[in-house]
Amino acid sequence: MDHTAVLALYDREMRENARPDGPGARIERAGAVVRQVAGAHGWNGVLWSALDAAGAGRAIRDEIAHFTGLGLDFEWKAYGHDEPADLGDRLLAAGFRAEPAETLMIGEVAGPMSAAEPPAGIRVVRATDAAGVDLVVDVHERAFGTDGAGLRHRLLARLAADPGTVVAVVALAGAQPVGAARVELVPGTRFAGLWGGGTVEAWRGRGAYRALVAHRARVAAAHGCRYLQVDASPMSRPILARLGFHALSTTTPYLCAA
Repeated sequence: MDHTAVLALYDREMRENARPDGPGARIERAGAVVRQVAGAHGWNGVLWSALDAAGAGRAIRDEIAHFTGLGLDFEWKAYGHDEPADLGDRLLAAGFRAEPAETLMIGEVAGPMSAAEPPAGIRVVRATDAAGVDLVVDVHERAFGTDGAGLRHRLLARLAADPGTVVAVVALAGAQPVGAARVELVPGTRFAGLWGGGTVEAWRGRGAYRALVAHRARVAAAHGCRYLQVDASPMSRPILARLGFHALSTTTPYLCAA
């Protein structure tokens, strides 16, 4: 993989020319900034910027004013290769709070990740209705220890309004949900995004996570995608590397309250 070329393609297709990620969301351009505004139940934030040292401070102040004026908390999703090099420090100085950094990893759907099969006793099924979404949310809450109400709302809305752009899957041990994840498909791009992949603690290290990656890789391939993209945690990064993903950058969420 040509890391420089693929990273530039990712920036262009998925960030600079981003599409809204759900019903009711819109993409806005403000000078050298691309942002999404999605209201109280969606994701609000800055997706891409092309700033220099002279203009970064003004752009940050403008985004704070814009989202504060709408009464919305928002995220500035900053990448390790973004300019200026001290963008993160500038966001912190402006009052943002940094969440833990993750690794931007990209792999080709034709790579080894598509071949992994579920371990014995596990089957992977799609979540296509409210009952299936409840299983996804149940795994999310148990795997990550966070409230899944917002995820439930967004996923149900997406499946109802634009079902061709998201596939949610659950790994079941019998009738018990032990892993879950989703793949987001962006029409007109060569990328599919892997999101929310998690396994409950008792089932970690037994192949369920790899099976969820493989299932979603096959979904992406069927939709004509060439690449899979993941914001990988330290826990998932070594698994993804073994499946053929490459670390191309880092990404850090900087959060600002309205």
